[in-house]
Amino acid sequence: MKSKILALSKNEEFKSLLKKKKISNKYVTIFFGKLPHKDNKKLNISFSVKKKIGNAVKRNKIKRRLRSIVNDAVKIISINFDFSILVLAKESMLNNEYKNMKETLFQDLEKIK
Repeated sequence: MKSKILALSKNEEFKSLLKKKKISNKYVTIFFGKLPHKDNKKLNISFSVKKKIGNAVKRNKIKRRLRSIVNDAVKIISINFDFSILVLAKESMLNNEYKNMKETLFQDLEKIK
């Protein structure tokens, strides 16, 4: 089953997710919660990288890595589509191996229930 992944679009959605539950590790901080008026057949997930981490090329590289990890996670583990997710990347995403980041994020995404 191919699921559609949508990004959060409204400022209110970001603000309300920042007030909900969070999981943190050395690579990312994941904020998640239920939003009203959300389609349960689609995964609402957004990725955010601060400007102080690097230039646009580095920030986009981090976002591409995160998108790839989430696409793999949707296929392998059962992610709850009721939740909307906001992923804030940390500076350590740039210098570490993809394999380590993937394992850590898989563990955190499994915790979201």
